[in-house]
Amino acid sequence: MMTKEALCKQTDVFLLDLDGTVYLGEKPIGNAAATLQTLRERSKRLVFLTNNSSKTQEEYRGKLLRIGLWGEGDLVYTSAMAAASYLQKHAAGQPVYLVGTAAVREEFARFGVRLEEEAPALCVLAYDTELTFAKLEKLDRFLRQGKYFIATHPDDVCPTESGTAPDVGSFLALLERSSGRRPDLIVGKPYTAMGEELARLTGVPREKMCMVGDRMHTDVRFAANNGMKSVLVLSGETTRETMCRFPDVPDLVLENIDEIL
Repeated sequence: MMTKEALCKQTDVFLLDLDGTVYLGEKPIGNAAATLQTLRERSKRLVFLTNNSSKTQEEYRGKLLRIGLWGEGDLVYTSAMAAASYLQKHAAGQPVYLVGTAAVREEFARFGVRLEEEAPALCVLAYDTELTFAKLEKLDRFLRQGKYFIATHPDDVCPTESGTAPDVGSFLALLERSSGRRPDLIVGKPYTAMGEELARLTGVPREKMCMVGDRMHTDVRFAANNGMKSVLVLSGETTRETMCRFPDVPDLVLENIDEIL
């Protein structure tokens, strides 16, 4: 494994997963605020990176500011933002049927995505915590018509303060049974579309990025798929025992983010 010193020296941008990595619910993990500030003082850029596409960047920024983890020059990037950026670049002007929360629909509109309810060219499934049967039925109909299908991310469940809740991956399993379709593109971790958008957004090559997260199958796999360095923290989902069940090997394994220094 790489040393901490070598990893920090070779990294310009740290991509930081949220729940289980920098905070648990409303509580920062360890002394994360001081650790992140030290990284900023060492001229490292911080991007808070999440697959959760039910909230906007402003909502996440508000939380990070409230619990003391936000700093000047930081960015928030979600799988919803990556999907909207992808549409800007590859399907500009094409009508999109978006299944997502009202706030995320507004964010897509701010990106210039043309939202359409009746005759879309593409369909996008985000993590819609305001999901209704009517939305699901309409999406199913468009999929059976053969519309190009994008999912923001593949997570089966989303962590909550009371346990877990069904996430996009669970919705995808339902839609595969009803429509026979799988997504033509999945944007978020561990796939490459979000890595490409991050390189374009930051202007930093992916080999100078490091993904820090608590999940092997999303965070560490994302780094491997995108040619980035990776740090697995054991403050969330993964343990030293369960990490061995996955094929990828992180560059560093730490108890929590504080140990990166």
